[in-house]
Amino acid sequence: MRKRAGMLIAAGALAAGTVTVLPAPTSASAANGHAPSPRPVAPVAWTDCATKAYPKLQCATLKVPLDHDNPAGRMISLALTRVPHTATTSQGPLLVNPGGPGGSGRGLAGYVAASLPAKVAAQYDVIGFDPRGVGKSEPALNCRPGHFAPVRPDSVPVGAEDERAGVERAQTFAKACGEKYGDVLPYIDTVSTARDLDAIRAALGAPKLNYLGYSYGTYLGAVYARLYPQRVRRMALDSVVNPHGVWYEDNIAQDFAFDTRHKDFTAWVARNDATYRLGTDPAAVEAAWYRMREALRTTPAGGKVGPGELEDTFLPGGYYNGYWPRLAAAFAAYVKDKDAAPLVKAYEDYGAADATAENGYSVYTSVQCRDAAWPRDWNVWRSDNWDVHAKAPFSTWNNAWYNAPCAFWPVDSRTAPDVGNDELPPVLILQATEDAATPFEGGVALHRMVSGSSLVVEDGGGNHGVSLAGNACVDQHLAAYLSTGTVPRGAKGAEADAVCETLPEPAPAKATSTRGAARDAGTTLHGMLGHVR
Repeated sequence: MRKRAGMLIAAGALAAGTVTVLPAPTSASAANGHAPSPRPVAPVAWTDCATKAYPKLQCATLKVPLDHDNPAGRMISLALTRVPHTATTSQGPLLVNPGGPGGSGRGLAGYVAASLPAKVAAQYDVIGFDPRGVGKSEPALNCRPGHFAPVRPDSVPVGAEDERAGVERAQTFAKACGEKYGDVLPYIDTVSTARDLDAIRAALGAPKLNYLGYSYGTYLGAVYARLYPQRVRRMALDSVVNPHGVWYEDNIAQDFAFDTRHKDFTAWVARNDATYRLGTDPAAVEAAWYRMREALRTTPAGGKVGPGELEDTFLPGGYYNGYWPRLAAAFAAYVKDKDAAPLVKAYEDYGAADATAENGYSVYTSVQCRDAAWPRDWNVWRSDNWDVHAKAPFSTWNNAWYNAPCAFWPVDSRTAPDVGNDELPPVLILQATEDAATPFEGGVALHRMVSGSSLVVEDGGGNHGVSLAGNACVDQHLAAYLSTGTVPRGAKGAEADAVCETLPEPAPAKATSTRGAARDAGTTLHGMLGHVR
């Protein structure tokens, strides 16, 4: 989920016109059924905020109620971007979301508009937005600046004292959120954000919306579709959250999947021994990685990279294998050449938390802790995570501490809505079989829950976010769907409606820096996605 400043695409921060949306009052029980629409409002006032990469980008600000059940109460603002349609006939707004929760979506509008076939993009107003609490939307949350400042205690606790320190750190973060944003936290959740989507739709004057969501954005889309099925025109969901596991069980599933993906990485390093000189046995390469981790426990690299920071640095490789060459080069430089500088630089680019990442994490915890019930007894966390760590040690405890504030969250949890749906037009679901962040079972589960949906599978793919990332087969299905509403239909009884081959593995490279390197579609997209953790 964490965002690095160097990987963000600027969407512009110019002042924009503001319009207010006043939804009709409704009961909170609408979370489990249909919800009413906002009242008609004046059009959004767009201003130019072009960037070099996206010269047609426009910006606006939309005011919505903090509490949609109290439309006369406090208002908050959402930061929007748009690449307007250029075709004679428009298919309406295409809202895009990069996931998270906590990911900024302003830059994604430009990327999607530039990455779709020109004839398809021309038919849509591609709309990006910073969800409530995020980025340029106000208020933007930052519960505890410096929470991830290095060097943190080792994520794997060695004894009761280490564990107690981790628990106290999580408690401190949760307390800080409550003290700074206690009046806001009850409304930082997926259902409230879904209702914001409908406010955006109303402000755009569209009777229905089109939607492309990645990662957590798939769950946001599914919740929106449950609340407003009559407002969905087209919906494409890429790399799908398992609705049955929101959120504690989904995080446990991630621990196993990321451990498997880390083994995929070390196996790739072993296959490229001619470049990295770490051996041809994947198990031996993996053992070398854990020896590096243990060495950093006593002597952090550059005074910055301890075991927790090392995990933070290599976790992005679990999302996207395009990072593997540089991570492997830093790994080899440390182990073979006793050179820690490339590892420190990789941490600074991939793992270090700047103010943007702190904002994203604050919203991540606020949404996930509020969305659904988490164990409030730390003994449950301890037992579960030691059990999982014994089988999947790569990031289990790192992930546990990342989510641990939810054990002490100052706001009660909601009941997650049932996102099963039989009232929608065909929904396109895109999923890689080896995705670690949102394992394959999530795509299958949602496919079964949404009647008439179509499942496109990238067979053997392990990257998180498969559309508009260089796979022509996947992109053709997305383009056809957005152009005509057409989805593939598989043979009767088949789980997948279409299967695409995965992209080739990355080529090895000795370079330990990305300076001057060309950015391919996958690298650009994965720098934008707000990764579910």
